[in-house]
Amino acid sequence: MSLKSVAAAVVMTTLACGGGGGTAQNAKPGTPIDLGRAPEASDARLAWAIAGEQRTEQARLRDVYRHPKETLAFFGITKDSRVVELWPGGGWYTEILAPFLRDSGKLGVTSTDPALEKKLGASPGIYGKVEFHHVTPPGDIVLGPDGSADVVVTFRNFHNWVQGGFEKNVVDAAFKVLKHGGVFGVVEHRGDADEDLKTIKETGYVPEHVVVELAQTAGFKLAGKSEVNANPNDDHKHESGVWALPPSYANRTKDHDKYSAIGESDRMTLRFEKP
Repeated sequence: MSLKSVAAAVVMTTLACGGGGGTAQNAKPGTPIDLGRAPEASDARLAWAIAGEQRTEQARLRDVYRHPKETLAFFGITKDSRVVELWPGGGWYTEILAPFLRDSGKLGVTSTDPALEKKLGASPGIYGKVEFHHVTPPGDIVLGPDGSADVVVTFRNFHNWVQGGFEKNVVDAAFKVLKHGGVFGVVEHRGDADEDLKTIKETGYVPEHVVVELAQTAGFKLAGKSEVNANPNDDHKHESGVWALPPSYANRTKDHDKYSAIGESDRMTLRFEKP
């Protein structure tokens, strides 16, 4: 498979999985969005960004599963942080991070998807300061100048990298772009400890130890774990894997009510630091 094909496959898988929350439709093409003046205090500014009109009701429905305020706080992101978001998919977290960091921080996103760039370009008042890093995995993964970022975050993308066979490349790139003391924040579908590579690729669930070992091999130190995005109702065993659950509902109407009652996947939330 060519590099271009791999990149395209990663984009499609990310969107199908809900890597961006299935929220490409959140954009309001051609409609300028003005959130007004941002609050000065970092906590208040984050709450302001989460409540902003750039987020649709459909996006807000995911908050109960994704806990954006608590998750970003766990990763230590403040209004002044320089953040790189990896593979934002439809931009669910980008919609929060962009206005939060717009005035005193910096947001960069990796991108292989012209649709996301078009979406963000439709609202320059919100997204005009977002910096794009066009990547072509597995080889071309440069996230910015070495040592330039305070935080690198990824939300439900690790399994895509495993499927593509370039997970080590991404983690190494994250280590390289971070400052000493910088944070690598990972949210990922949590698989059973004994799952093998074949199962990871088929189900989208990744054992926690796989992520930890890979990050430590790159040079990171595990600095903390949070259960904020855990879901004990998810037993990790579904026809069509994690994609059976909302928001994807890969099995369509089959067992729809059961999957809706489970909610989104059980997720690990890990914080690594670069020494």
